[in-house]
Amino acid sequence: MINMDKNSFSQVELIREVFHYQSRFEGSTMVFKIDFPVLEEPGFPGLVKDLALLAKTGFKVIIVPGAKENIDTVLKQHDIESLYTPTNNIPVRVTTSQSISYVEMAAFNTASRFMTFLSGSRIDAIIGNFVRARGLGVINGIDTEHTGTVDKIYTDSLTRVLNLGMIPILPCIGWSPSGKPYNVPSDEIALEVSKALGAIKLFIVTARDGMEATRLTPNEAESMISSGDQQFQRELKLALKASKSGIHRVHIIDGREEGAVLKELYSNLGSGTMIYNDEYDSIRVFHSRDLPDILRLMEPLMQKGLLIRRTPDQIQEKKNDYFVLEIDGSIRACGALHDWGESQGEIAAVATDINYTDLGLGRNIVGYLIDKAKKNKLKRVFVLTTQSQDWFESLGFKEASVESLPEQKRKVYDQSRGSKVFALAL
Repeated sequence: MINMDKNSFSQVELIREVFHYQSRFEGSTMVFKIDFPVLEEPGFPGLVKDLALLAKTGFKVIIVPGAKENIDTVLKQHDIESLYTPTNNIPVRVTTSQSISYVEMAAFNTASRFMTFLSGSRIDAIIGNFVRARGLGVINGIDTEHTGTVDKIYTDSLTRVLNLGMIPILPCIGWSPSGKPYNVPSDEIALEVSKALGAIKLFIVTARDGMEATRLTPNEAESMISSGDQQFQRELKLALKASKSGIHRVHIIDGREEGAVLKELYSNLGSGTMIYNDEYDSIRVFHSRDLPDILRLMEPLMQKGLLIRRTPDQIQEKKNDYFVLEIDGSIRACGALHDWGESQGEIAAVATDINYTDLGLGRNIVGYLIDKAKKNKLKRVFVLTTQSQDWFESLGFKEASVESLPEQKRKVYDQSRGSKVFALAL
């Protein structure tokens, strides 16, 4: 038997995940809204190189650069005050006739930085007028002049560019049909282009501390808005708008982290916060095709003696008792519920991916099996364990005697193993 250490196992799993996600999302459209502070970081060239790599491997990449801080700097250099007015509790820049030319200068300067590094990666890119805009008008009694909102995304032009394998870059400028320029928030452009092109993912690339690998439903994300600072609130609000408009997955990542985009795209765990409105994780019945996956999960525990060894034939014989937990189409946990009669069921074969032990998947699968036992009208579930008693106690199980087991289970109880019995009344 070949033993594989955790590092080697992790490398193999990583390769599997890369192939899984590459085949799943290849050819799909992804929008990257990138905050300006990310451009000022030493790792910015590496980020652009990763975006170029995605374009080379079959993804349709769109970049929407944020330019707020650069615009502030340019206006200050020309002694023009940056004015804002709140719209729906979000500050909106008042772009005057005096400032619009400088705003354009800063926006296109920001976009051209991407062009420079994409050229170094031998990827063709284009900065184009893909956004038709209209004036925002008078807000709170203030004429916002050249501040605008998205009126239309020119999807035909964008699609032609993408089909040529090029990366379109959309600065925070839109034009009216008569050619009047407007300063349009990059968040709004990113949202509208994602909707117009049916993007499968929107990435919000930020330079904010405290980023954690988290997966949230829209409801969970909404409950967290009030707990963060202003920047975090803005990111979550944009993510929720995108999610509610049909973008299946929105990712908030720290653009300063090496390889953050690739980690987030090519692994279940990722590197940032993902808001998803599709089926990301689920527990379902076992299918015969799942056998290699659950044996892979169980093997490390069987080698350590934490689980009794089960052969493929033994699992197949009881296949209706087994359930698996999937994350994004990959099996990451399993468990079984065996009915031994006398209204008692055994929870067994609980195993989780060694790389996912901190996500509570074991608790999820056991909780599911307990609910399943209740639906099956069982009065009691029990487990046999040699080394996990504290964990089962944390789930509410109480130590019980071997004599309390159903008669059929007592007949096959392995005295030499000496497993302890823990039970939960339903």
